[in-house]
Amino acid sequence: MLFELGQEIRKVRKLRKVTQEQIARELGMSRATISQLEAGTVQELGIRKVIRVLDYLGLELRVRKAGAPPTLEELREDL
Repeated sequence: MLFELGQEIRKVRKLRKVTQEQIARELGMSRATISQLEAGTVQELGIRKVIRVLDYLGLELRVRKAGAPPTLEELREDL
């Protein structure tokens, strides 16, 4: 799950042409933390920091039941 979250963050960051350094500087985090978040290897990162990164990139975190089929909206986003 963390790996998929990190992949999405990396994808959107690159689409918006923002560097890890820019995000880190603006949010008061280290570039290493952003890199580890994107790689899904970050050991400890509070949910507030994750939400700040997501918000910075115009993303949001959604929660749904595990194993549930994708919604129509999610299928459309994949196109």
